[in-house]
Amino acid sequence: MGKKTILFICTGNTCRSAMAEALARRALDELYPGRDDIEIKSAGIAALPGTGASSRAVAVLGEMGIDLAGHKSSRVEPEDVEKAALVLTMTAAHRDMLCRAAPEAAGKIHTLAEYAGSGGDIPDPFGLDENYYRSVAGKLDNLVRQALHRFIQGSGLS
Repeated sequence: MGKKTILFICTGNTCRSAMAEALARRALDELYPGRDDIEIKSAGIAALPGTGASSRAVAVLGEMGIDLAGHKSSRVEPEDVEKAALVLTMTAAHRDMLCRAAPEAAGKIHTLAEYAGSGGDIPDPFGLDENYYRSVAGKLDNLVRQALHRFIQGSGLS
């Protein structure tokens, strides 16, 4: 049985989805040690491939003990959505755009907040100060933990 991929999506893959990917990897290691059947990835709808994470995202995750300096952005491709077991977007607009582009995959495309049981969009911190990034990172950390739990319980992977 192959790995199941969780794919986080935002606009440029330099802030929110990059942070969500890194936070989800850490949460997976902490909450479900030894799991090698789940792969965590991220991409952006309008990403410029190969761009590093924003300096504020790197700094804020560094404060949390996560090294994001090596992140390189990638643009989401149709095959990424097709191969993923779960696609989690930062906003309803991202979700809707992917659902229109890949209607056959609509059942596995959700906003992160909805899938985690709350709702609403994750605000884009791009261009804002580190305090805003900290707020977004804290929210992402909580939501990815809830989403991982739901995914593992609901996928029969527990």
